[in-house]
Amino acid sequence: MRRELDIARCGLACCLCSENTKCHGCNSEECPDNDLCENKKCSIEKKLTHCYMCSENCKKGLLSKIKPYAFTLFIKRYGKDKLLNCLEKNEKNGIVYHREGINGDYDDFDDVEKLIEFILNGKR
Repeated sequence: MRRELDIARCGLACCLCSENTKCHGCNSEECPDNDLCENKKCSIEKKLTHCYMCSENCKKGLLSKIKPYAFTLFIKRYGKDKLLNCLEKNEKNGIVYHREGINGDYDDFDDVEKLIEFILNGKR
């Protein structure tokens, strides 16, 4: 885990991304989707650094996917440090962020509350 890469604007965990050897996080301008990212454009327009700071529970852009949406909701409920601590603990316990391409253990859910519970306790 490269904690210094933090959480992307949309809620994805740049700190666990398998691309982080080439990318230095969401705000580095090195993200492959930097120029097209709907969440980045929206948060900049609203003068917010992250989607979790927004009062809306929107599903624009990457927030239409369960992982970034759940991570954003998690931060709204418990805070960013709690998310980072849980992700780090889960990684040490064998939970994989990217197993095949960009999909991993956090992508195997269709219920956002079950995913949040998985983040909290590392068990299905």
